[in-house]
Formats: sequence, structure tokens, C-alpha cells
Amino acid sequence: MVSPSPRLQKGLAVVTAVIPTAVFFINFCGWIFGCGCRSWWACASASCNIHMQGVKHCPWCLYDGQGFRVAFVLVVAAQAAIIIFAPGRMDGKYRFALALAALPLVGGAVAAIYGWVSHYWS
Repeated sequence: MVSPSPRLQKGLAVVTAVIPTAVFFINFCGWIFGCGCRSWWACASASCNIHMQGVKHCPWCLYDGQGFRVAFVLVVAAQAAIIIFAPGRMDGKYRFALALAALPLVGGAVAAIYGWVSHYWS
């Protein structure tokens, strides 16, 4: 049996790392901002403070969710970069673990920037 090419292996690793990010990204939003966002299967952003008047609105849900999309793309781009461009001798399992760590690390950094710029926590 022929083993898949290194490019295909890396592509599959990227997809595999992005799946949990896509599934739990809105949970991360709710956790980091305390805005009320919940799992996709639990009405997602229906409880987000973006729908309430008189309170500070979630920085990622402002502007029709553009912040959410930008943050998601930045995390996915970091995951892909880790898997594709990490030094060649790095073990694939280690690359994958680093890619999974990009959600809290990169997502946290992006959330901090959005929260700071929008004065969400002040």
C-alpha cells in the first residue's frame, strides 16, 4: 500500500485541527468575553449580549459578526502555518498539538486586542 504524500498528510492534519476549532470557537467566544454565546447546538449566539440594549456588546459579534470571522480566520491561518511551515524534522503529532494550542493562544491574543480596542472590559 502506498502512503500518502507529505503534502496530503499536512493537508489532512490542517483539516483535522480546524474541525475542533470550528466546533468550539463560539464556546471560546462565550468563555473569553462572558457574552452569553454558547455551543452551535445550544442556540449559538441567541443569548449573546449583542442582542441586549444598555450593555457593552461582545467585540467579536459587533458589526454583523465580522470580528468573529476575522478571529476565526486568524486562528485557522495560525493552525495551518504551524502544520505546514514548522521545521521539517518536527514530529507530526507535535505539529498537530501545537496547531490545537493555537485556538487558546492565538484566539486569546486576538480577543485581547478586540476587547482592548472596544473597551469591553473597562
